[in-house]
Amino acid sequence: MAVDEKNELEQIFQNKKERKGNYVGLIIIFTIIAILAGIVSSYGFVTYYMSKNVGTPGAAPKVTEKYTVEESSGVVDSVKKVSPSVVSITTTSKAISFWGQTVEQKGGGTGFIITNDGLILTNKHVVNGATDVTVITNDGKDYQGKVVALDPLFDFALVKIEAKGLPIVELGDSSMLEAGQRVIAIGNALGEYDNSVTVGVISGIARAITASDGSGSSSRLEGLIQTDAPINPGNSGGPLVNIQGQVVGINTAIDSTANSIGFALPINSAKIAIDSYIKKGKIVRPFIGVRYINITREFAAANDISVTAGALILAGQTTGETVAIVPGGPADKAGMQVNDIIISVNDEKITENKGLISALSSYEPGTVVEVKYLRKGEEKTTKVTLGEMK
Repeated sequence: MAVDEKNELEQIFQNKKERKGNYVGLIIIFTIIAILAGIVSSYGFVTYYMSKNVGTPGAAPKVTEKYTVEESSGVVDSVKKVSPSVVSITTTSKAISFWGQTVEQKGGGTGFIITNDGLILTNKHVVNGATDVTVITNDGKDYQGKVVALDPLFDFALVKIEAKGLPIVELGDSSMLEAGQRVIAIGNALGEYDNSVTVGVISGIARAITASDGSGSSSRLEGLIQTDAPINPGNSGGPLVNIQGQVVGINTAIDSTANSIGFALPINSAKIAIDSYIKKGKIVRPFIGVRYINITREFAAANDISVTAGALILAGQTTGETVAIVPGGPADKAGMQVNDIIISVNDEKITENKGLISALSSYEPGTVVEVKYLRKGEEKTTKVTLGEMK
């Protein structure tokens, strides 16, 4: 070390007070730098590391301090991108009162615009049975809506308004979603607070639930996206959006017994419905012609079944039906029987969370699929020509 440098160091570390003063001064300077750098950052998480030597020269331990600045601009940008295309939907329907009188019932939900000329995607349970549909766009304009298609298989519906030059959403790819990914739910919360925004993450993929619409009817929903982004009544039919501002799901249901557990239908299922309507003027879904029970581990154990997943062809009991196989239907023609257990379609396995409905949903009516099933423990294979669900 040069003499001048040694003298300079001795002067710097001359006494404890001076060392403390320099130490505090460095901290203040570095902190200001970190804050300024965080302000300049426009997105995401930015981490800054700074090192300094303390103690006596030549034997100073290295100390690393970490500063993290969180930015929410990605969420803000996504909301700005999607919100102009989100609409509020109010409905009027006829209902029978306790006294047997016909009364008007009001309802509400959310939708989003998918074509410039006013085609809107929403949930079927939002508009099903409605005698009047009103659509309110983000700029406050009211339109008379017409329900042009109801999905016979999933909780999708298409509503049309007469307008031009409307802003539309960008549809993403729900097959690319991963647990932990940040998402945003936008909707007409409680039918009162339009374009309400909540933020959360993907909590799970390919969930299956039995959902009730509040009128006593229920349906099984499969392949759902689970999220902790709060979804409130009135959010139904609204978009679930990723950080890029792409719609990846349709907010559909909540678990009323839990805290922040909501579910959305994946947008890829909706794409099939939209494409079907544009090409054929209606939403067309495949039909195999069986009624069945989804096998779970618990059901298999209780009924001494050798497999823990599959679709058990069975009428009555939990299905509430008397006919297990539709006479003259696709499965009947393929020789399937009551108590057969369907285990795969075109080598795609039937699981607890991805049942027969999900396995068939991507096929067009008229498609020939290979179905593997168990009959009295023996695996068999048959070809089934899918029909059209009415």
